[in-house]
Amino acid sequence: MKNNFYMWLAGSAFILAAGCAEQSSTGGEDTSTPPTSVETATSDDIAMEAGAITIEDLRRHIATLASDEYEGRAPGTPGGEKTRAYIASEFERIGLEPIGDSYEQPVPIVESTLQPDSSSFTLNINGEARDLEYRTDVVYWTKRVEENVAFDASDLVYVGYGIVAPEYDWNDYEGVDVTGKTVVILVNDPGFATQDPELFNGNAMTYYGRWTYKYEEAARQGAAAALIIHDTAPAAYGWGVVEGSWSGPQVDLQRTDNGASRVAAEGWLSNEMAQSLFTAAGLDLGEQTQAALGGDFQAVPMTGITASATLNNNIARSEDANVLGVLPGAQRPDEYVLYMGHWDHLGINPNVEGEDKIYNGAVDNATGIAAILEVAEKFANNETAPDRSIMILAVTAEESGLLGSAYFGEYPSVPLSQIVAGINIDAILPTPEPKDMIVVGYGASELEDILSSVAAEYDRTLTPDPEAEKGYFYRSDHISLAKKGVPMLYADGGADFVEGGVEAGEALGADYRTNRYHAPSDEYDESWPMDAMRTTTEILYKTGAQIAYSDDWPNWYEGNEFRALRDAQRAGE
Repeated sequence: MKNNFYMWLAGSAFILAAGCAEQSSTGGEDTSTPPTSVETATSDDIAMEAGAITIEDLRRHIATLASDEYEGRAPGTPGGEKTRAYIASEFERIGLEPIGDSYEQPVPIVESTLQPDSSSFTLNINGEARDLEYRTDVVYWTKRVEENVAFDASDLVYVGYGIVAPEYDWNDYEGVDVTGKTVVILVNDPGFATQDPELFNGNAMTYYGRWTYKYEEAARQGAAAALIIHDTAPAAYGWGVVEGSWSGPQVDLQRTDNGASRVAAEGWLSNEMAQSLFTAAGLDLGEQTQAALGGDFQAVPMTGITASATLNNNIARSEDANVLGVLPGAQRPDEYVLYMGHWDHLGINPNVEGEDKIYNGAVDNATGIAAILEVAEKFANNETAPDRSIMILAVTAEESGLLGSAYFGEYPSVPLSQIVAGINIDAILPTPEPKDMIVVGYGASELEDILSSVAAEYDRTLTPDPEAEKGYFYRSDHISLAKKGVPMLYADGGADFVEGGVEAGEALGADYRTNRYHAPSDEYDESWPMDAMRTTTEILYKTGAQIAYSDDWPNWYEGNEFRALRDAQRAGE
C-alpha cells in the first residue's frame, strides 16, 4: 500500500535536477522551503544529553526482525506472534508503559472472498439484461460481512467525481437523492484533469481523489452501489492492477456493524464498458467528464439503465494486534507525540520460485520498526524527560490494506484530540548520505516547517514527492490518523546523494525496486551503509522532540482537506 522514494525514484531524476520547486499545495510557487507557521527551536533547546541513536542498535533490530526465524512477519502466523513479542519486550526494556494491562491492542480481521461462479452483476439496459463479465467488464466486492448480499433494479446516476468538499465549495451530490441507487464515479479529482493549481491541489491528488474516499462518500449518501470508471492515467495504474488487487480474498477490519453502513457493492468499471454504458444512456463519456470539471456540475441520471447484483462470499475471521507503548510526559502526560511504523510483512510463500520462500522484509519495514525503537530509547534515556508523552505504535496488517492503523484510528487507545502530531516511518532504504529528505504529501502541514529547520542542521533540504499525482500520501499508515484530523508527517531519506548525485540515487532505487521490493531478497546485509539511516532517524527524532518539549500544536496548512477536521477536534476538547 505504501510507496516510498525508491519505488518511484527511477522516474524522479529530472524533477530533482530541476530543483524540486514546483510541487505545492498552493501551486506554482517555489516550495523548496515551506512557509514557517510555527515557532521552532534548535537542537540546543532539546534534551540531547544521553542515549544516542546508534548504528549498532539499528543493525541489531533489523537483523533480528528480518531473520528467517521471524518467517517474514505475516500477521496471524508464529512469525508474527514472535515479532509482536520482540517489540513488546523491547518496550519493556526501554521503560515504556502499556496502556491498560498489555502492550497489545487486539485487531480483529475478517477475510471475504467473492465466489464469482455464483455471483453476478447485471445491467438492464432499455429492457435488455446484460451480465457484466467479472474481471473484464467489472470487478466488484462488498464490505458488508455477509455470505449473501444482493440488490435489484437500482437506477444508475452519474455523479462526476463523487466529491463533497466544503473547503473547495464543491458538492457533486448537490440536488440529487441517490438513496438506493448505483452511482457511477470518475477516478482522481478535477485538479489532476485540468492541471489547474487553483483547482483542488492541481496535479497533486487530494484525499478526495482516492477510491477509498469515493466509496465512503457514496455510502454516506445512501447509495446501493458505487462503481468507479477506470482510467489508467488518473488512477496511476492499469486495469491489470484492478483485476488482480480487487479480486480474490479481500481483508478488512471486523467492524461493530459488520460493514452494514457501506454500500452493498463497490467496484470498478473498465473504461470500455463505461463508454458503452454512457452511449446506451444517450450520453458521451468524454463530454460528461469535461462537464464534471466545473463546480456547478449537476449529477446526471443514466436514463433507462438499472443495476442488479448478487454477491456470494466465503468469510473467515481472525485476530492480530498492534503493539503500543508510552513514555509518560513530565508536564502534560495527557498530550502525545506519536511515532508509528508497521511491523508486518508478507510471510512465507510456498509457491514462489526458488529455494528462498521467506519474504524477510528487511527494508520494508524492519528498518521502520528499528527506527521507532531507537527513537523511544533516545527519549527514555534523556536526562530531561519530555513535557509531553511519547507514544510508540507498531501496527499490524499494513500490507493487507493499512488495517492495523485503520483500527487504531477507529478505536484509539487515547482520544485523538490528545495526539498532538505523528510521524510515520515506513521503510528507510540504506543509502549513502543524501543532500535531501523526501516528504510524501509535501505542502500538507506545519510539521514540515519543523522538519525543514531540523534537516537544515544536517545540510539537508526538503524535496517534494515527485509523483504527487499518484496519491502516495494516502497509501501508508499515517493516512489512517490524518483522515481523522491528526497532523501526520511521512518523510524519508533523500535521493540526491552527496557523492554521485541524482544519478547514483536513481540507480540504487531502480536496483531495489527491481530486485528486492516485496521479494524474498529483501534481506538484511551487514554491508549496508548505515550512516544515512542513522541520520534520518535522528532528524525524525529531533522533529518530534521539538513538539514533545514544547506547548505548540502544529496544524494542517490552511486549505488542506484535513484542516477542518482538526479544528473541530480541538474545538471539541
